[in-house]
Amino acid sequence: MATAVLAFTALACGLATLVWARSARRLERVYRRVVADRGEGSDAALLARSAFRKDVHTTTLYAVLCGACAALALSQTARVELIFGLILVPVAVSVLSARDFVRESRLADDRYDIERRAEEVLTQDQLAPQRWAARLAPEVLPDLPGFDIGRVYKAGTGLMAGDFFDVYDLDRGRVAAVIGDVTGHGIEPSITALQAKYLLRVFLRQYRDPGQALEELNDRMSALERLEEFISLCVVVFDTEAGTLRWASAGHPTAWLWHDREVVPLRHTGPLLMLDPQGAFTSRELPLGHGDLLLMYTDGLAEARNGDDFFGEERIGNMLRRDPGVAPDVLCKSLLEAAKDFATVPVTDDTAILALRRL
Repeated sequence: MATAVLAFTALACGLATLVWARSARRLERVYRRVVADRGEGSDAALLARSAFRKDVHTTTLYAVLCGACAALALSQTARVELIFGLILVPVAVSVLSARDFVRESRLADDRYDIERRAEEVLTQDQLAPQRWAARLAPEVLPDLPGFDIGRVYKAGTGLMAGDFFDVYDLDRGRVAAVIGDVTGHGIEPSITALQAKYLLRVFLRQYRDPGQALEELNDRMSALERLEEFISLCVVVFDTEAGTLRWASAGHPTAWLWHDREVVPLRHTGPLLMLDPQGAFTSRELPLGHGDLLLMYTDGLAEARNGDDFFGEERIGNMLRRDPGVAPDVLCKSLLEAAKDFATVPVTDDTAILALRRL
């Protein structure tokens, strides 16, 4: 019985020796590649060498156990103490290498902390564009009594967005709707967009006239001296008590208003923001009735291309004209899908669409 157990143990240790030997050969190749790429003294080389040495050590231990068990199974006269004394060889290696093993384990722990922090940074980098977009083009808009609001935002190929929109209550029956676009892509235009969005909130509460608010915003934003950035922006103020709609547009694509069975264009009333510090902006006013629908968007929608043909502002106005009773959120989604179907090349620019109906 003892002979059978020893034979089986020898076989098992032999298999384990083969497994660890294969692993050691692979780790040796890894170690040589790391040395060739990073150098002998690099942290990566030290960790690769440590893994290789540990596999060699394990392989040696199983090989000794395999030989000892096989010798005892095959010979009744074998001296047990001499055979198992061979185990002292890998044990001695472990003792002599203990300091190196501890140092390498600390290095592995440090490397893990570095990699964990790097993963956290990468995660934050991935979340940053989403969080910026949530500030500039929020998925949830405020619930404003007397209005039905729809929105759509589609990010372009850039990591950071420059399109933004805003809807908020100005008190006393006045509601502001804003949409804008900063030229360029990346973090700088996004910062500019965020500054413009929230500065405009201040100025629209300070000045009842949206044109005057745009002039103040233009003055403040021009002082930043970002010479390669410009902002197109349209602001509309609904006054439900007076029954009027007032708008001012800084070089922004034409907004459309469904009023009194007609689709009325709301064209720009001044230059792009930050183009001219002394730029003049005027406001215009229209009557506002129940059921009126305002449609605003950024140029990513109008500039969807089919060859040399653009989706264009007129197609957008015609879609509103064909179905003026459509729900605002349905209109926004339909416009985006229509632009995608029209385009023969991918739409790479950010696209924001905002629609409000007075109930």
